[in-house]
Amino acid sequence: MTIIEKPADWPRSEAEALAVQNALRDRVVLGEVGPPPGTGLVTGVDVAYDDDRDLVAAAAVVLDAATLTVVEEATAIGRVAFPYIPGLLAFREIPAVLAALGRLESGPGLVVCDGYGQAHPRRFGLASHLGVLTDLPVIGVAKNPFTFRYEQPGQERGAASSLLAEDEEVGRALRTQPGVKPVFVSVGHRVGLGQACAQVLHLAPRFRLPETTRHADALCRRALKEAVAG
Repeated sequence: MTIIEKPADWPRSEAEALAVQNALRDRVVLGEVGPPPGTGLVTGVDVAYDDDRDLVAAAAVVLDAATLTVVEEATAIGRVAFPYIPGLLAFREIPAVLAALGRLESGPGLVVCDGYGQAHPRRFGLASHLGVLTDLPVIGVAKNPFTFRYEQPGQERGAASSLLAEDEEVGRALRTQPGVKPVFVSVGHRVGLGQACAQVLHLAPRFRLPETTRHADALCRRALKEAVAG
């Protein structure tokens, strides 16, 4: 098993990580609509941790966007690259996620992260960070609203409400299935918020979470289990 080590110049402290966020966030592209739902390829990325062994497993699963069938998958096992600090979680996992994406033979197309993009205290969550580093269109789909407020959307599939930081819309609470808790969609890079929500609805025809997230979550957990057993 090859373990991905963090880069030599990776931030070592909260102050260094904040400086990187501040330096990179002006490179986020927010003016593009992004690819239409159901076209090309779409890739889910997710990670699983074993903090006792200082390991993180990253998975990248490519789907045909039209049929939602799996085209390709890749994993990478790395050292946890940064301590747990809210707002800086991307620094824990990006080296492993980049390694998993780099092992794909298919172009990833749109990337869907289990996390945040603009819905972040400094508007630079994992989806934005990954988008800037790869220049791919990236969106974030989270299971909770972090620290932001929102009104409950309607109970029907497709209902949405703004995720707000004071008066700024940083994402949307989106009902992907009738009567089921919403997910929280935010833009990462090179995708508009309306298109991001349309993508998530297309990717979640049966369950609350998009198929990209479901496949990537299962694969990274399996990869971590195999790495630990090995």
